[in-house]
Amino acid sequence: MPSPSNIYRLGIKELWSLIRDPVMLLLIVHAFTFAIYVSATAIPETLNKAPIAIVDEDDSPLSKRIASAFFLPHFKVPVTISLTDIDRGMDAGDYTFVLDIPPNFQRDVLDGKSPAIQLNVDATQQAFSGSSYVQQMVLREVQEFVIRYRATQIEPVELAMRARFNPNLDQIWFGGLMEIINNVTMLSIILTGAALIREREHGTIEHLLVMPVTPTEIMLAKVWSMSFVVLFSSAFSLVFIVQGILKVPIEGSIGLFLVGTTLHLFAATSMGIWMATLARSMPQFGMLAVLILLPLQMLSGNSSPRESMPELVQNAMLLAPTTHFVMLAQAILFRGAGLAVVWPQFLALAVIGSTFFVIASIQFRRSV
Repeated sequence: MPSPSNIYRLGIKELWSLIRDPVMLLLIVHAFTFAIYVSATAIPETLNKAPIAIVDEDDSPLSKRIASAFFLPHFKVPVTISLTDIDRGMDAGDYTFVLDIPPNFQRDVLDGKSPAIQLNVDATQQAFSGSSYVQQMVLREVQEFVIRYRATQIEPVELAMRARFNPNLDQIWFGGLMEIINNVTMLSIILTGAALIREREHGTIEHLLVMPVTPTEIMLAKVWSMSFVVLFSSAFSLVFIVQGILKVPIEGSIGLFLVGTTLHLFAATSMGIWMATLARSMPQFGMLAVLILLPLQMLSGNSSPRESMPELVQNAMLLAPTTHFVMLAQAILFRGAGLAVVWPQFLALAVIGSTFFVIASIQFRRSV
C-alpha cells in the first residue's frame, strides 16, 4: 500500500529539483505566456491585414462600391494605383492583391454581359485564403448592385449565416486555447520524463530505491508534482493570458475544464514515465518525444477536424488521451458543455491514464 506521506515528500523533492532547473522554468513560463500570445495573434489561419491595391479604370458607382468592400481586419485600406504601377508594386512586395477593374465594367454588367476583372496575387504571402475571399466579395457586391439597380421584386435566395460560439469567426479565440491544450500535453510528458532521466543520470534513482519507498510511490510523486506545475500554469494562462490579454470569452466552467485537465495529466505524465524508461539519455528521450508528440497533437482533432481524417485513424486515435482531452476542452471552453455532456471523455481519460500508469509501473520496475 503506497504511503501518502512518502508520496507527498517525494513530490516536494521533485518540485525543489524543478525550481533549481532554470531551463525548465524558462520553458514553462514561455509555453504558457509568450507562446500562447504568439500562437493566437502572430500566425492566424484567416486573412489578416492583407495589403490590396485597386486599379479603377471604370470610375463608376459599381467600381467604387467594390473598392469600399475591402476593410480591416481582413484587408488594409485599399490603395488606388494606375495600371503602370502594378508590376512595380508587386515586385516590391507592396501589395498582396491588385484588383484591376476594366473600363465600361458597370455598363457591361448591366447589359447582362460577363466582363472580366483581373486579380493579381503575390502567391508568396496570404494568397491561398485571400484569392477566394476577394472573388466572393466582388461577386457579392456585383450581385447586390444589379438587384438594387434593376429594382426587381424577386430577389434570389440569400444565405443567412449564423456562427455560434464564435460569431466573428475570430481565429484568436481558437488559436490561444488550442495552444494551451498542446502545451499541457507537451510539458506534462517532458517534465515527468526529464525528472526520471535526470535522476538516472545523476545516480539518485539508486539512492531512492534503497530508501523505504516503493517504485509506485516514486512514480506517483512525479505524477502529482509535475501535474501540479502544469495545472497551475495552464490555469494562470487561461485566466490572465487568454481571458485577460487576448480578451477571449470562456463559455463554460473553468473548474470543470481543470478537472478534465487533471485526468489528462495523469495519463500524459504516465506516458512520460513510460517513455523515460525506454530512453537511456535526454537526447534519446527528446527524439522519442518528437515521434510520439507530433501524432498525438496533429491527429487529436486539435489542428484539423477528426471528421476529415480516415476512419481508421479516427478509431486508432480514440486510444490516445489527447483525442478525448481536445474533445472535452472544446466542448467546455467553446460551447459551455457541462458534465452531462463530457462525462464519456472523463471516463475514457481515467481508463487510458490507469492503463498507461500500470504499463509504466511494470516497465519502471524492470528498468531499475
